[in-house]
Amino acid sequence: MENITELNPNPLISFLGKNKNEFTKADLIRYIEQRNIEMINFRYAGGDGRLKTLNFIIQNKKHLDYLLSGGERVDGSSLFPNIEASASDLYVIPEFRTAFVNPFSCVPSIDILCSYFNKEGDPLESSPEYILKKAHRTLKEKTGLSFEVMGELEYYIISKKEDVFLADNQKGYHESTPFGKWESMRTEAMRLITQAGGNIKYGHSEVGNFILGDNYYEQNEIEFTPDTLEDSANQLLIAKWIIRSLAHKNGVSVTFAPKITSGKAGSGLHIHTRLVKEGRNMMISGGKLSDNALKAIAGYLDLAKSLTAFGNTNPASYLRLVPHQEAPTNICWGDRNRSVLIRVPLGWAVNSDMSKKVNPLEDHTTYDFSGRQTVEFRCPDGSADIYLLLAGLTVAVRHGLEMDNAIEYARGRYVDVNIFKEEHKNLSDNLDKLPASCFESATCLEKHIPIYSKYNVFPESILKGLIKKLQSYDDINIRESLRNEEDIMALVNRFIHCG
Repeated sequence: MENITELNPNPLISFLGKNKNEFTKADLIRYIEQRNIEMINFRYAGGDGRLKTLNFIIQNKKHLDYLLSGGERVDGSSLFPNIEASASDLYVIPEFRTAFVNPFSCVPSIDILCSYFNKEGDPLESSPEYILKKAHRTLKEKTGLSFEVMGELEYYIISKKEDVFLADNQKGYHESTPFGKWESMRTEAMRLITQAGGNIKYGHSEVGNFILGDNYYEQNEIEFTPDTLEDSANQLLIAKWIIRSLAHKNGVSVTFAPKITSGKAGSGLHIHTRLVKEGRNMMISGGKLSDNALKAIAGYLDLAKSLTAFGNTNPASYLRLVPHQEAPTNICWGDRNRSVLIRVPLGWAVNSDMSKKVNPLEDHTTYDFSGRQTVEFRCPDGSADIYLLLAGLTVAVRHGLEMDNAIEYARGRYVDVNIFKEEHKNLSDNLDKLPASCFESATCLEKHIPIYSKYNVFPESILKGLIKKLQSYDDINIRESLRNEEDIMALVNRFIHCG
């Protein structure tokens, strides 16, 4: 039988000869001993959505076993806004399946993602990571379906401007070197992310490129392949840490901010989704979208306004979500249509051997590509709390599957035209809209609290805390209040390193 782990780029998988889901404490100790690893780093997401770190120099085998078995204590009040200093101690417990070799540390190190536990030794109910796990567990219990997702991670690299081989302004899509300046950093990031356990589909330069002052801004994208809900969230968190660390190493800056300046392409975090049962993609049936897919779309549409509370979390998000741009503002869906909120991308459902047509010497392919069909949710951006966003989408899928009229609801909001074109203005004007500010997003979330808190998935305290935070920006007239480019840049710079 073929050894599928032998050439795996993750050195732990390759060395141990087993899938990451099978990692044990003994496996990690064996790797650490034989590879002369000197340090263990615990990593865990804070309330700002970024990975935090706790470093341990390994003193001996007993010390290593002790660390991996019992984790460590941290100050929750310094990590989360909803935890009081008077009762703030939390445990962080390493999840062995997430271990990876640190690609940057000068000391040979293994990093492991951790879960939060309370003083009773139970999972911390308010932890975004645990909310995600609860959302997925509930979906599986109520529907028998699993949820797989993947993200499109867009970002800008900011470097000193050059005067040679400049790509045309806002024409950087899939540009190659030397017109694309940072392909080498992108491909290095892809290599490191894959070694850390990420499953990457591809990388490329994106539309955005421009000169502002003495700096050159180049937009890039790394897109993942669908994976289990929890693994996809972890991969996105680790990827953002790797990209930022690599930028720092290269002496440049990088930002996942939703908008850099007016008139230039913003950066999104499009999420592709699919429902799976027993390894089979349930989003397609007979070459067409299945009823499950239509119900999932209905759930996204119905909760779209409140989902922005998790996926568009600061006022700069609403400089990207403006009418008549590629980022969506209208709540509708369509096939292959980039002007809508929910896009059904090409899914290889066509009955044609395209490879045979361009390679006549080849036999007909026997691959079934139908499993690649996904449904894409297009409004989130890099400010998103990744765990809460994906948990919210999971709730939306379950909500759609539970709706009485989901299929009819979805079909009634399908569009097959470019809604940005003037001749379709009447259609666009009659469609429901996404919020135009954090304040409006908070109002929408408040109305949907019973849906997110159903089955005890989202604690009400977390939802109400998020509502309070979004309202605190007081940005209800954000677009009208920005009088000039200086005001816009002040807002952009305030949130340049969000997420």
